[in-house]
Amino acid sequence: MAQGPLNGIRIVEIAGLGPTPFAAMTLADMGAEIVRVDRPGAKHLLGLDYDILNRGRGYVELDLKDPGERGQVIALINSADALIEGMRPGVMERLGLGPEVFAISNPRLVYGRMTGWGQDGPLAQAAGHDINYIALSGALHAIGPADQPLPPLNLLGDFGAGGIYLAYGMVCALLEAKTSGKGQVVDAAIVDGTAHLMSMIYAMRQGGHWADQRGVNLLDGGAHFYGTYQCACGGFVAIGSIEAKFYTELIAKTGVDPDRFKAQHDAQQWPALKAELATAFAAKTRAEWCAIMEGSDVCFAPVLTIDEAPEHAHNKARGIFVVDQGISQPAPAPRLSRTPGAIQTASQTKPLVLGDLLDRWASGQGHVNLSANQTPNKRDKK
Repeated sequence: MAQGPLNGIRIVEIAGLGPTPFAAMTLADMGAEIVRVDRPGAKHLLGLDYDILNRGRGYVELDLKDPGERGQVIALINSADALIEGMRPGVMERLGLGPEVFAISNPRLVYGRMTGWGQDGPLAQAAGHDINYIALSGALHAIGPADQPLPPLNLLGDFGAGGIYLAYGMVCALLEAKTSGKGQVVDAAIVDGTAHLMSMIYAMRQGGHWADQRGVNLLDGGAHFYGTYQCACGGFVAIGSIEAKFYTELIAKTGVDPDRFKAQHDAQQWPALKAELATAFAAKTRAEWCAIMEGSDVCFAPVLTIDEAPEHAHNKARGIFVVDQGISQPAPAPRLSRTPGAIQTASQTKPLVLGDLLDRWASGQGHVNLSANQTPNKRDKK
């Protein structure tokens, strides 16, 4: 049986890339029953037998351009609480699967739409990726060394401002539909979400506490007490000693001259103080600094690699990484005390039996194990 606060919620996911699978994964982790509609014989971007982003949900293979198979998709959506799609604006409408199709047949449907630029606006039809959306939001300009902006992987745009905002918006709309009986469209645009995530930085800029350039601010690596330092072994440590009491402990544990470091917030001294701290950290290995600082109020952590992170004692103690079907991966988050989420059981190698799925959803039967059967996923055509 599925578990989690969204148990009983049924969602159809139109297969896509990056942020839409991530949004679906987060909802599935919390107990929603999600079925992904894939193109027949689709080759996935990562080419994996087990793709972490596709965990916890089954799939069917249907050609959205085929009238008969599109009818089956419509029947599935009509039995669902919500839909996730990540096409360019207008594509779902041209396929005959736009929100207006379900306004009468499934008025409670929450129609989740993921795009980079949004459903409207001058750039709505333009191609783009994470880096472009965060560039337009002002975020990319603020990240990286002074001489050049640095893409923060695609975590900020695709997954933070995109996937999480889509999942959040859908949960909001699903809650509202429980009282109104009416669904709505969730327009989750990465450019919107990134701007929203930048609210504190815009507030600091508004108050005169943020310079509109990189490498000179409190949180962008400009401050000597908030950044990373290389150690004697070649590894790095991360320091975030913003508050005075934490800063005092940083100075004590690094052994630098406390008088020299008194003027913590004098930005003109930051470059020189940063160079002195760099020299201090370079004198010991990362392991030695961990022995000195880890668990203290310095606000310290070693900068771990992707392979190292699952083996850290804190991550192990909290179960931040789990193993599912032999694959180590991040566990569902956040944690709920009474109805915690979990990775749901689902096959990524065999499609679901579409006929059985349609019958069960249409009859309102409950969430069942999503492991696929051996029989074909399409209804027999007459």
